[in-house]
This record gives sequence, C-alpha cells and structure tokens, in this order.
Amino acid sequence: MAKQKEKMSPYYESVHRAGRVWTLGALGVLLSVPVAICLRFNAWPEMNDVFKALIKVLPIYWGTAVVEVLTYTPMLGAGGTYLAFVTGNITNLKMPCALNALENAKVRASSEEGEVVSTISIGVSAIVTTLIIAIGVLAFSPFLGKLTDPDSVFAPAFTYILPALFGALGAGYLKKHWRLAVFPVLVGVVVLFFSPTLAVGTLIFVTLVASIGGAFAMMKLKWI
Repeated sequence: MAKQKEKMSPYYESVHRAGRVWTLGALGVLLSVPVAICLRFNAWPEMNDVFKALIKVLPIYWGTAVVEVLTYTPMLGAGGTYLAFVTGNITNLKMPCALNALENAKVRASSEEGEVVSTISIGVSAIVTTLIIAIGVLAFSPFLGKLTDPDSVFAPAFTYILPALFGALGAGYLKKHWRLAVFPVLVGVVVLFFSPTLAVGTLIFVTLVASIGGAFAMMKLKWI
C-alpha cells in the first residue's frame, strides 16, 4: 500500500482528497434535509417500516451503485467520476459530454491530460445544465403544462428525448467502429428481451463487458 501511495502523483492525491471531501459533503447535505424536517415537526418514521421498505430496494440500488462505479470510472477518470456522482445525471449528460470531449482532445481518461479534460467537461456540463434548467423553468413555466399535457401535439416529443440523444451520440461511434458495435448491441437487445426492466447501470456494465470481450475475440481472429 505504501508503494502504491508513493507512485501516486500529487495531482491524483489532490483529486482523491477533494473528491472524498465533496462526496461526503454532498451526502451530508442530502441527508440534512429529511433530518431537518423530522426535527422541525418532530415526526420521525418508524424504523421497522423504514427497514421493510429498504429491504425491497436496497439490493437493486447497491448492485447498481457498485456496477456504475466499476463501469464509469475507467471512462471518466477519477476526477470526472467524483464530480459526476456528486452532480448526478451521469448516463444522460455527464458521460456523453466527457466521452465527446475526450475524443475531440484525442486523450484517454486514464492519462492526466484526460483526467483534466474529463473533469472540466463534466463541470461545464453541470453548470450549463443548471443554467438551462433555470432559464427553461422561468421561460416556460406559464405554459409548460400545456406542452406536456398528454393531449398536446408536443407530447410525443418528450417521450423520445433520451433515445434521440443517445441515437445522435451513438451514430458517430457506430459509423467509425461498426464491426465492434455489432456484438454488444446484439447482447444488449437479447438481455433486454429477457429482462426488459433491467437497471440501466447493470445493462451498461453487461454491454461494456460484451464490447471488451467481442473486441478481444475479433482481434484474435484478425477480423479488425
């Protein structure tokens, strides 16, 4: 352990130090809200009811949390992972933004350059997202209900926002590396066919393993 610590650069030491502090701080802020409400109104939930509810969902969320950490960290780097998990919305916004920035900069997330690019891109994504949401809420709040109403002509568009986002992002990768994309896409389709309610984090991990295994097999067979 000491040898590993000696090899770690000052940059990574500062990233892990700041990441742990801000992660614990974010958890403290999140937990302080329900605790403050309970203290203010002296209304505490029955622990038996809490444990009964948690038993049903904890295994799913714990498994997803472990899978997401193992999956996202190699793609986002240490700094990007800490920042992404604190700000949230990783799959929809932070990860696509970071991967696009890394590709444009032609660096890997495991390098120090990639660490900086990934962290900055995720930070900018968080700031821009917050500003856009704030502007959107202020601008569209008077008639937002009419736009999202099931009978509105715009209602179908809100259903396909995420597919459109990932379709646009995935099209570039599929065009460049279509041979590598065939196997993981097929694996994802088969997995969703048998388990359509599978958590997104678990599905990403499954397709990631399929991508690595498929690419390795194709390289051995000299198909790529």
